[in-house]
Amino acid sequence: MPKTDPDHASPMYYKNNRIKQLRAFHQVVRAGNISRAAERLSLSQPAVSLQIQALEREMGITLFERRGPNLRLTPEGETLYHLAEPLVEGIDKLQENFAALFGNVNSGNLNIGAGESTILYVLPEPVRRFVDQHPGVRLKLHNVTGRDGMKMLRANEIDLAVGSMLEVPEDLEYRPFATFDPMLITPLEHPLAQLASTRELTLEDISAYGLILPPAHLSTWRIVKYVFQQHDLTFTVTLEAGGWEVIKKYVELGMGISIVTDICLDGSERLARIPLKRYFPQRSYGLVLRRGGGLSPQARRFIDVLEDAYQTRPPLPQAQAVATGKTVARPRPER
Repeated sequence: MPKTDPDHASPMYYKNNRIKQLRAFHQVVRAGNISRAAERLSLSQPAVSLQIQALEREMGITLFERRGPNLRLTPEGETLYHLAEPLVEGIDKLQENFAALFGNVNSGNLNIGAGESTILYVLPEPVRRFVDQHPGVRLKLHNVTGRDGMKMLRANEIDLAVGSMLEVPEDLEYRPFATFDPMLITPLEHPLAQLASTRELTLEDISAYGLILPPAHLSTWRIVKYVFQQHDLTFTVTLEAGGWEVIKKYVELGMGISIVTDICLDGSERLARIPLKRYFPQRSYGLVLRRGGGLSPQARRFIDVLEDAYQTRPPLPQAQAVATGKTVARPRPER
C-alpha cells in the first residue's frame, strides 16, 4: 500500500493527526515537560516532540519557550491550550460522558487529593456512600496537602481536592461545604480544664502553656500565630507533630495542650474540650477545583454525594468545657 503524502493528504488525515497533536500538547502542558508527558501517553519522547513540532509548523506559531528540560507556554501557546483543553478532554471522556447522560456512572476512575485529617474525618461518609452507589468506579484517595495537592490538581493527576484553604489561587476554585469550630484540648486534670469549669478562658491563660501543633508550613500554625499576634501575646510550641490523631494522643499523655478543629473529636478521647470561638475563626472544608476545567462524570457524581452527605448530616452538640472526664459524644452518621 503506498504511503500517504502529507502534502496531498485528505482533510481527514489532518483531523486525525490534529487530535494526536493536541493530546500530546495538552499532556506536555499538564506535565511540565516532554519526558513526563511521554510516560503518561505511553509514547517515546521523540514521538511526543515530533507531535509538538508538527503542530507548531501547521499552526505557524511557537508554542513553548524552551529553557532546558522545563517548558513555558508562549502567549500563542497559552491561547491554544485554553481552546484545546475542552476538546481533548471531551474526546478522551466521550464514552464516559455518553454513559453518564443515561445515568450510568459505574466505570472509569476517580482520583481525589486530600490531607490525612480530611481523609480521616471529613471524607469517610461521602466515600462510603459513593462506593456503595458506584461500585464499578475505581476510587483512589491521594494523601497530599497544600502545595503538593494543588500541583497534582493543576497537572490533572487528580480530578479534585478536598481540604481547608485560607488563600485561593486565581486558577483554582474553592467551594466550602462544611464548617467546624475551634477547640482547645487539654489533659483531663490540666489546670486550664479546671479553670474552664469556673470561667471563660482567655488567650492569655492559654499562652502560659506549651502547645502541640501540626508542622509550621500548614495552615493551623499560621492561624494560631496570627491570633496570638493580634492580641500582643506569644506562644510556645513544645512539640510539632503531624496529624490530629498523633496530637490528641500526646495531649492525653500530658505532653502539652493543642488547638484543633472539632471535626477530629468524636467524644471517645480522654480529653477536656474547651470552645475557642471567641478567639479563633471557624474552619471551613471545601472542594478545590481547577477554575474553568471540566469535570468527569465520576467527579460530578462524587460532588453531589459529598454535598448531600453534609446537608443531611446531624448537627453537632454544643461542646462544653470538661473537667470531670465526661465528654459529649458526637453522633455518628447512620450506616
